[in-house]
Amino acid sequence: TVAIVTDGTAVLGLGNIGPQAAMPVMEGKAVLFKEFAGIDAFPICLDTKSVDEVVAVVRAIAPGFGGINLEDIAAPHCFEIEKRLQEELDIPVFHDDQHGTAVVVSSALINSLKLLGKKPEDIKVVVLGAGAAGTACTKMIKQLNVDNIIACDRKGAIHKSRDDLNEAKQWFADNTNPDGLKGSLKEVIAGADVFLGVSGPRQLSVEDIKKMAKDPVVYAMANPIPEILPEEAGPHVAIMATGRSDYPNQINNVLCFPGIFRGALDCRAKAITEEMKLAASHAIAESLDEEHLNPDYIIPTVFDKSVTPKIAEAITECHAKNH
Repeated sequence: TVAIVTDGTAVLGLGNIGPQAAMPVMEGKAVLFKEFAGIDAFPICLDTKSVDEVVAVVRAIAPGFGGINLEDIAAPHCFEIEKRLQEELDIPVFHDDQHGTAVVVSSALINSLKLLGKKPEDIKVVVLGAGAAGTACTKMIKQLNVDNIIACDRKGAIHKSRDDLNEAKQWFADNTNPDGLKGSLKEVIAGADVFLGVSGPRQLSVEDIKKMAKDPVVYAMANPIPEILPEEAGPHVAIMATGRSDYPNQINNVLCFPGIFRGALDCRAKAITEEMKLAASHAIAESLDEEHLNPDYIIPTVFDKSVTPKIAEAITECHAKNH
């Protein structure tokens, strides 16, 4: 049994709509857990915005659960809540908006580069959005040996000279943007191989895409309206993905969280580690045979029932190797 815990502060691109309005989303998530992984999940919507209170409540109810899925909690609170619960509990704690997104994005990137014949160490990636998902995606892409990543927030590129960064954004200044690029998204996107949007609607223009490198890859994942619509970007990109179900290449967490929790519960893991997340990414990427790979099919569809068991197996193997 897994608890799906939210404070309703960052719900589905709708923002801070509160715990009551978050309930149907958490109920939907519980259905996905049951449908894809046979896991009983229970929605827990907390009427508090205090980090201490969320941590205290989850710690108190934890004996009744095999895992905790944190959901739709805004940055930067989500980082502290997850960190503290991971330290204090002996069951897996997983903030899906961060790590689920990162796992699926990494899978898409593995297969996109394979299809285009590009190497991770040679590419330039621009990430728009430095919140929970943007942070986790960047950390994970770095593990794929991508070194040249520039993250942008509302004020433009994040670099070492900025004096307006909180602790979470300071990580970007210290660990990304190796050339110290400054300026707006429109300036730093020049020559980029990959654009990753985890920000808001209509933040990317066709003009921006035309400045990118040959065969550009665009993952526009803002929901429900992406950073750029596929029909606008389509003629100018090699590969396009969104978070939506009505376009090809849907980057959706449902591809990974059922399998990750299924695997973690099966092997009685006390935590979900970086190695497990990476193993899950590779399992999703490898679920597609290379002969089926094409620009409109870089990751399995969310209804591909073969993916969850593959991830669960990868998680179990990873756990066995490290214990």
